[in-house]
Amino acid sequence: MQSSALPLGHAAISGENPRAADRISRPRHPRLLLLSNGHGEDLIGLRILQALHQRRPQMLLRVLPLVGEGETYREAEHDGWLQRVGPRQRLPSGGFSNQSFSALLRDLGAGLGGLSWRQWRLVRRWGAAGDPILAVGDLLPLLLAWASGAPYGFLGTPKSDYTWRSGPGRAPFADRYHHCKGSEWDPWEWALMADRRARLVAVRDELTARGLRRHGVTALAPGNPMMDQLDRLPLPEPLGQRRRIVLLCGSRLPEALANARRLLAALARLPAREPQVVLCPTGSRPSRHDLEPILAAQGYREVALPEGCGGSSAWLLQQRLLLLGPGCFERWAGWGEVGLATAGTATEQLVGLGVPVLSLPGPGPQFKRGFARRQSRLLGGAVRTCASTQDMAVELERLLGNAQLRQHLGAIGRRRMGNTGGSERLAALVDRQLLAQPQG
Repeated sequence: MQSSALPLGHAAISGENPRAADRISRPRHPRLLLLSNGHGEDLIGLRILQALHQRRPQMLLRVLPLVGEGETYREAEHDGWLQRVGPRQRLPSGGFSNQSFSALLRDLGAGLGGLSWRQWRLVRRWGAAGDPILAVGDLLPLLLAWASGAPYGFLGTPKSDYTWRSGPGRAPFADRYHHCKGSEWDPWEWALMADRRARLVAVRDELTARGLRRHGVTALAPGNPMMDQLDRLPLPEPLGQRRRIVLLCGSRLPEALANARRLLAALARLPAREPQVVLCPTGSRPSRHDLEPILAAQGYREVALPEGCGGSSAWLLQQRLLLLGPGCFERWAGWGEVGLATAGTATEQLVGLGVPVLSLPGPGPQFKRGFARRQSRLLGGAVRTCASTQDMAVELERLLGNAQLRQHLGAIGRRRMGNTGGSERLAALVDRQLLAQPQG
């Protein structure tokens, strides 16, 4: 188990009386603790904190990643304006223990109970000082923020009423359940959002915000931070004459490697009648070292990188050029014509840029059939779920050959994900409603 608890400042960790120490040593600048529970939530949290840092450069910003190690925050921490705090641990499910009972058992066996207990104690110590908390995610960070006793804000990222109000597909039991409530959020979550200490509640779209307001929650929909910093860049000349496919295998190992094999197997079923480029951006994982044996086994050979494209290596199989690019998602995403994906947040971002996506659910623990179908409904069918590698190859050929269909699905995706600027609007709300008011 990895634990890298860092001092929260003053008496929050030391065991002294936090209120007394706060009166003596508390700096004039307010403090904020952000809770996030997943890779996508980490990314959204970082976007908001970047915008908030521009507004309040002297503010003490702390983040507690509840799932994984919060690698998304590493660069900001290195730059010195943000600090990760508290115990952190990579769990077998990658944070998706709610996907199945077996995943929950594996996480519990790996120490989930002890990890959650230590995180809860840290949040309680922070709350005793009266400093605010911003929770990003679903019930877990919301519950911790409420239990802290401090003022808090909540950004509910994973749930949207689009998942039960629109197609494609249906989930009869779940749809009826949400229809009876009038919201995908549950009554116990409404209560936590409507608490007098909840000074800000924001969700991902206006449809969901309206559903919550009918239940007494003052919910806002200021925009989607996931679409910020995703500018379309000019297409490099070497790629201009190739069909462009973005491949997203996810970031959780070993699932991402199994998914990469399946996506490449689907590509292999597509006849390479014309030059293609497959853009495979990754995060810190899977690494080039992880992916190279998979590419070699499929018959790819390494070649020189084309100029002006970025990436770490290039691989060729007949007329299909594949580029690996750690950290290249923001640069490459807008170049795609079609995406092949077994990912969460990155898939939503790709669709938000107007690139239709085909997904291929597998055994999980994250990207299972239920997850993929829900993602497709959330995004209005701009992500199409495929039943097999053969099905994916057929759908890919159809999309590449039909520009009008690609444009139609791309327009749906852009509408569902919303415009840019959500980070700045959310930072302004946090500044005004959570930080500017008297604490305690």
